[in-house]
Formats: sequence, C-alpha cells, structure tokens
Amino acid sequence: MRWLPLESNPEVMNQWSSALGLSTDSVSFTDIYGLDEELLAMIPTPVFAVVMLFPITEEYENFRAEENSRVLKEREQKEPEELKRQDESVMFIKQTISNACGTMGLLHALANNPSLPLAPGPLKSLIEKFQGKTPLERAKMIEEDLALEEVHTRIARSGQSRVPGLEEELNLHFVCFIKSPVSNHLIELDGRKEFPIEHGNIEGDLLQAVVPVVRRFMNLAKDDVQFNLIALCPTLCQP
Repeated sequence: MRWLPLESNPEVMNQWSSALGLSTDSVSFTDIYGLDEELLAMIPTPVFAVVMLFPITEEYENFRAEENSRVLKEREQKEPEELKRQDESVMFIKQTISNACGTMGLLHALANNPSLPLAPGPLKSLIEKFQGKTPLERAKMIEEDLALEEVHTRIARSGQSRVPGLEEELNLHFVCFIKSPVSNHLIELDGRKEFPIEHGNIEGDLLQAVVPVVRRFMNLAKDDVQFNLIALCPTLCQP
C-alpha cells in the first residue's frame, strides 16, 4: 500500500490537523528555522512535539541497524513487567504504508499529547481506538481508515511542491520527538523502527533536548542538507 507523500510544510500540516479536528487557533505547527539559541527562542512554548524530515543515507541505515541491535539487547535485560510499562507509556505506531511517514509523524505528535484541543471526529476516535493495541494493530487500523486516507490524499495534493507519483522512491523520511507522557524522557518515534528510541532525560525543555539528537542525524547525512524541523506549539497570535 502506498500513499502520496506529505509535504514538510507547517501550512500543510495545519490543514491536515485542522481537517481532522485539531483547534489550530490554539495549537499549530510552525517552522524551526535553525538550531541556534536565538532561532529556537522564536518558538512559542511549551513545545509539544518536534517533527523532523531528514535524508535516508547509507550511513544512517547502518546506524539504524546498529541501534536496533543495541535496543534489543537492552530490552533483553529488563523484566517483562518493566517492558510492559515502558511500551504502554508511549503511543507507538508501526509504518506499513509507503510514503505515509508524514502522516505517521503527525499521528505520533497528536496521539502522545492527550491534552491538545482535539474535537470529536475521525482522528480523536482513531486515537481512542489505539488504546491497548500493539504498534502493528494500530498500523492495520490506519490502513483501513478511509477517512484518514482521504484527508491525507487531499492535503498531500495541496502543497506547494510537485507531488511525486505513487511509485516514486523517496529518500526522505519523517520522525517525531516527544516528551514521554509518564516520564521526563525524550522519545523518538519512527514507524520504520521496531521500538520507540529513548534519548535520555530532558534537561530544560523539549526543543532544547532535541538539538543534540538532530545534530547527530546531520552528522550521519554528511553533505546532504535536506533537513526540516517543525514544532507543534501554541499558536502565535497575529497582530
């Protein structure tokens, strides 16, 4: 199954979110223009999630395989009850639809922030149905959600960039960073991975905590500069 890719553009993401019930007058997606302190200071707080578009390189794929082996070994050292609590603390969804990583990033951002102003509708209903399900069961629910697919396709066609064909292979991917709903840990959510990735305690705010992780991604990309960062945060009132 393939969907059209979603453009990495806060306007597109806000259209998607608003169409599915998020009150974007209160909370919305906005560009992060850089990692310098003065640029980060422009983002309204609190930041609820950060969505990142990045290039998939050979170096990154090698790193991902090594990371998966490390996480598997770490999980083997934990007691079953501890693993159960850890897995249930985050709403993680496997990605089984090609080119759907943009929507996956948005779902991860919204599903893991239950305090957001989300009106009754298909998205709120889907997130409620996610409760108690496995990551693969949630993926199956997305595959079968015609309302979500319709919104995704309509919004994907509305972006400013040329819309790639369904069969085009893309080397760009979205991930989402959140604060764990039950701890102070920075969590990376990527539906291509087997598990959520913990990046340690958050010292300060979520946006500051994401910076060193993003820099590691950039180091793996070497000269490829196809990065984009977007924050989910309070909507800045226009004068």
